[in-house]
Amino acid sequence: MSGHNKWSTIKNKKAKTDAAKGKIFTKIGREIVIAVKTGGSADPALNSKLKDVIAKAKAANMPNDNIQRSIKKAAGEGDATNYKEVTYEGYAPCGVAVIVEVVTDNLNRTASEIRHIFDKCGGSLGASGCVSWKFERKGVIVIDNSKKLDEDELMMLALDCGAADVEMDEDSAVIYTDPSDFSSVRDQLEAAGCTFLSADRAMVPTTTVEISDPESVAKVTKLLDWLEDYDDVQEVYHDADLPDEEEEE
Repeated sequence: MSGHNKWSTIKNKKAKTDAAKGKIFTKIGREIVIAVKTGGSADPALNSKLKDVIAKAKAANMPNDNIQRSIKKAAGEGDATNYKEVTYEGYAPCGVAVIVEVVTDNLNRTASEIRHIFDKCGGSLGASGCVSWKFERKGVIVIDNSKKLDEDELMMLALDCGAADVEMDEDSAVIYTDPSDFSSVRDQLEAAGCTFLSADRAMVPTTTVEISDPESVAKVTKLLDWLEDYDDVQEVYHDADLPDEEEEE
């Protein structure tokens, strides 16, 4: 067990403005469309991938109307956009490894734009596999602990549900699972009354690169922000250990 929440130091924090939330909902909506089409069913009881994405949507406070609209679109009641899932790998300044997961209806456009962002921000786009060996795919469930639940009890609950590891922070607990156990652990924690801040399978770095001087922090953050702001990007993972925003100010 860890007494420090490493996940919070490597997730790129952004202000939760209405515009940012709207962009997050749009991205999750695309995931729902893909989940329905690839899973072969618009019923989450019959489509485990869709069930996982719906849980992610609820953790992000996505309105149920938005969720149902995306499901109906994928089931043929809306446009039939042909989305593709693609992963890009590369380096940010200071040798920071970056993995970018995208969903796009135009592979040529997206590849060109991702490469442009890396180049413009002092990074470099690499070949497939160039940095993915530095990460492990895990289930990552972030639980709200603002009510200061007993840490030992919370850890034991997570482990009893099948979690592999738990990291505590002041107001949250990050629960890691094997990817195959993710859905089961999430469902058990939900049944136990836990409130999720996020719940998804993610690429977690095995080690991190500490970035502390302001100039380097600014360079790395610029690239991560530009990638996350690009419409086709679903997720950005990296191995930078960046200071909290409060520490930067």
